[in-house]
Amino acid sequence: MSKTTESIVLSEEQQRLLRRWVRAKTSPQRLVMRARIILMAGSGSSLSEIQVAVGVSRPTVTLWKGRFRAGGPKALLSDAKGRGRKTSIPDAKVAQILKATVETKPHAGTHWTTRTMAKAQGVSHATVQRLWSGHGLQPHRTETFKLSTDPRFVEKMSDVVGLYLDPPDKALVLCVDEKSQIQALDRSQPSLPMKPGRCETMTHDYKRHGTTTLFAALSLLDGTVIGSCYPRHRHSEFLKFLRILDRDTPQELDLHVILDNYGTHKHPKVRRWLADNTRFHLHFTPTSCSWMNLIERWFGLLTEKRIRRGTFRNLPELIFAIHEFIDATNHDPKQFVWTASTKKILDKLGRCKAI
Repeated sequence: MSKTTESIVLSEEQQRLLRRWVRAKTSPQRLVMRARIILMAGSGSSLSEIQVAVGVSRPTVTLWKGRFRAGGPKALLSDAKGRGRKTSIPDAKVAQILKATVETKPHAGTHWTTRTMAKAQGVSHATVQRLWSGHGLQPHRTETFKLSTDPRFVEKMSDVVGLYLDPPDKALVLCVDEKSQIQALDRSQPSLPMKPGRCETMTHDYKRHGTTTLFAALSLLDGTVIGSCYPRHRHSEFLKFLRILDRDTPQELDLHVILDNYGTHKHPKVRRWLADNTRFHLHFTPTSCSWMNLIERWFGLLTEKRIRRGTFRNLPELIFAIHEFIDATNHDPKQFVWTASTKKILDKLGRCKAI
């Protein structure tokens, strides 16, 4: 087998970068084509398979595989020297724009736009956009994060992840949490339905008709949900919900309950009740790690599919809608599968702390 037909070995970082180029709406089509070629080559696809899937000739596939081997992802960003229109932006100017984008901020602003950067650097905004797209820079976007400072982070994380990846025998793992302050919002005017050429519309203002708190438990085994709404969010309501879990789950099974560190879950009366009900075993996630509790993912589905665009004229309507969504979930449950190992989480945490 010739060198040009050998598969390409891609690192995880290279795969993420290439996939980002393929998904980005602003990526030039030629860059998307090249990235797709390399991704397929990295997955072991043959020249013929890549040629058909991408819609290019065999020499083109061979060409970009060879350039990637020689120069990595950067080799996909430019054509061979001597071909095409010569750039009018000197390399020094390109480096200056990229450095300013990453290391500086505009006067009286939090981030650069293509036009503010173009004005500051004396180039066109299209040039700035092209450079940012080619180097994966997106000053207009931010992502949120928070590192846990829990001194028992490793211990708690290992405990919870262990339950997900290797649940105990003759036991049921339940992800439990509360979604508090769910508002019953009624739009000030009737919404207009969707029609061809126009999406559904609703008024920006609304009337409030009270709030409720949903206590819910997601079964790791099959994705079913047990839920109950209460007017307040105290240890007494949490105890009522624990009794519901005790009643509605098979008595022969131990219950391993994954919770956050909210004070309600550790109230003295709750601890006394748990001491008398030994089938319950509580496992607390590290502080600031709500993402580790799978019930949060289901809460997101509830908000997205039933609450955010819902209209509720009173509190009972909201509570009915929540229980209706729970019933729909249990009629056709989907299991939530945890895949991240403790090593993978710790490696990512180490990278975050190193930045």
